[in-house]
Amino acid sequence: MQTKKNIQYLLGGLLLLLLVHTSCNKLTESPYSSIFTDNFYKTASDAEAALTAVYGPMVNVYFTAGTFASDFSADQIYPRPVVGRDTYTLFSYDPNYTTQKSFSRQNESPQQIWQACYQGIEKANWVLLRVPATNMDTVRRSVILGEAYYMRAFYFWILTKNFRDIVVKTTPSTSIDTAIIGKTLQPDVFKQIFQDLDQAIGKLPSYSANIQKGRPSKEVAMALYAKTALYAQDWATALDKAKQVLSSGKYSLMPDVLDVFNVAKEDAARQENMWAFECESTSPGFSTQIISLYGPKNSDGPKYAATSFGSAFAYQSFFNSFNPADRRRMLLDTFYINKLGQIVAQKDITPITKQGVLVKKYMDPNSVGGSGAINIPILRLADVYLIAAEASAQQNGPSAEAYDYINTVRNRAGLSGLTAGLAKGPFVDSVLQERSWEFFAEGGRWYDLTRTNTFLQVIPKAVNDVFPTRAPQPKNRYFPIPLDEINANTKLEQNPEWK
Repeated sequence: MQTKKNIQYLLGGLLLLLLVHTSCNKLTESPYSSIFTDNFYKTASDAEAALTAVYGPMVNVYFTAGTFASDFSADQIYPRPVVGRDTYTLFSYDPNYTTQKSFSRQNESPQQIWQACYQGIEKANWVLLRVPATNMDTVRRSVILGEAYYMRAFYFWILTKNFRDIVVKTTPSTSIDTAIIGKTLQPDVFKQIFQDLDQAIGKLPSYSANIQKGRPSKEVAMALYAKTALYAQDWATALDKAKQVLSSGKYSLMPDVLDVFNVAKEDAARQENMWAFECESTSPGFSTQIISLYGPKNSDGPKYAATSFGSAFAYQSFFNSFNPADRRRMLLDTFYINKLGQIVAQKDITPITKQGVLVKKYMDPNSVGGSGAINIPILRLADVYLIAAEASAQQNGPSAEAYDYINTVRNRAGLSGLTAGLAKGPFVDSVLQERSWEFFAEGGRWYDLTRTNTFLQVIPKAVNDVFPTRAPQPKNRYFPIPLDEINANTKLEQNPEWK
């Protein structure tokens, strides 16, 4: 990764295809036993295989880094203080993520996010370049292109909320010149995401039971559009797209919030869980490490998973912040039932503290080892309601409309409506707090704190006897671009705060 020859790690690993393609030009006969960019993308099955490959890097994103790198930085979840994981909680990571790489935790690091997302972008770029000329059903071809646009937008969104200014690459790597490009400022990153999502919305079908699980619908693309607009502080667009999703009638909240995370009801939960990283406990599916990192130590809680390590917990202060009547608090626990059927009290949950709080969102009692089938939510309808509440209040003040949106989520949780008559500032603060209760351990809280630039005030208060002091700096608002990537790309500059 230290030379231009290894630029594949920067931009998705597919420059290898370029090198093979270039050498192929020297052959005197056509190769029949290998796949190259010139003789691929000819048939419908080629196009389907290429699209499937676009989704592949999500496995590397959501194995751990996509949720834990951000959650360990925020004020809800903390890790057992093992070397490598505690760097996010203590904000002690460096631009080369040295500790993570030294202790085999790169798959939990922002570097993993960078590499995986650019792998996905490169694969999407090849689909968008070659599939339009593929001989296949035109309706299906349009949907394939819509999914590729959506996935490219999604990968750009993941990157910009982690690193701010990023490399916006919209063509595949056909040469060193097309592979090595500089950064784009975040406002222009948002513009590219919107352009891609406009294409996706125009090509994707509306949600129906016929859509393969894990694939986006038109409404999913609109939801991501609304969320990106929220990050861009384009309140009017965020509200408009959120309203389109809500008025479509394609999705609805589960009556009981607990069922959203009931592995036995995950098919029914798709009425709310609009798009997720789909997990399976057995091959050929994929799962995620976070299922085994939550749960009691020594695999002692069979309801959590067959294998669990007691590696991550919720802060006691976060647990205490819930109204006892809030059903979402039932997705946390201060005791568990062990293999012998005995109650294990909170003081004995973990040896690192007597205030361990277990997270129950990812329980799968039928897991195979640490591989469970419970999905990792990425976009939920509850998110769309709260996007609409925040955007409406930011644009129009805390109107009846804005109250209706947030109260829909609160009422489903078993709570009464939000206090009436709030000014805009307190109302928006209430929406952010509602988001914290609704989406904890789903990898989003840190980004709510960084997009609103409130992390410097919030994080120092999120302490306990395991991490008694936490002192983020302004530069921690975004992760540093991995030094390996900067060394490989002469046009890529480190974020100014990390120079």
